Amino acid sequence: MTDTTETEGRRPRSSKQRNGVLTFLRDLLIIFVAALLVSFLVKTFLIRSFYIPSASMENTLQINDRVIVNELVPDAVSLKRGDVVVFKDPGGWLTGAEVPNVTPQSQPAKAIDWLLTQVGLGTGDSDDHLIKRVIGLPGDKVACCNDLGQMTVNGVPVKEPYLKLPAGETRASGTDFSVTVPKGTIWVMGDNRYDSKDSRYNGDTPSKGFVPLSDVTGRAFVISWPTSRWTWLDDYPDVFAGVEEKDR
Repeated sequence: MTDTTETEGRRPRSSKQRNGVLTFLRDLLIIFVAALLVSFLVKTFLIRSFYIPSASMENTLQINDRVIVNELVPDAVSLKRGDVVVFKDPGGWLTGAEVPNVTPQSQPAKAIDWLLTQVGLGTGDSDDHLIKRVIGLPGDKVACCNDLGQMTVNGVPVKEPYLKLPAGETRASGTDFSVTVPKGTIWVMGDNRYDSKDSRYNGDTPSKGFVPLSDVTGRAFVISWPTSRWTWLDDYPDVFAGVEEKDR
């Protein structure tokens, strides 16, 4: 005879298998949600990816490059002269020749990019951002050009090896200017100096050409894509080394 007590205490094999699959799916969902949460927190507080749509930072950055941005700058880590920074349009910068990323995408591509953007890996929020190099910090006097065609910061001439200039051109800027950077702002310029609508050309905008530190998203520190372009972004400390000694 069969022991009915023992039989009743056993679960059918199909029931055990079903429960095992449900447990696996539950654990998988928890892991997925946790990964999304961690990625969202990383995006919110640490790093983000941005797409380069224009030639204003050539040859340092090429059109279609992707960069990774350290969002701890400038809130937790101070900005330095020479840093390449991503910032939100302070108002009016993107209404002229400087164009954001407006490349059309299919609906599936948009959905995927939106999801990746939420975790810091997509570039869907690049549209209202710009990228330039920091030349002047709050209190700095930035001017161009001296008799040798160089920029000066606090009266110190700077030799800029990252510049892309037209053939035969030696002046670091096509227009002369002299400004003192107000408190809480920075002065930024593109490396492709004759094809960049930067601080020099935005004096009639609400920010007067200066970028409020509150609009700075972070410092770009590496080119992440394409892989053939992978490299760390230099902030050229030697270029501005003499300026540091004359800080106010």
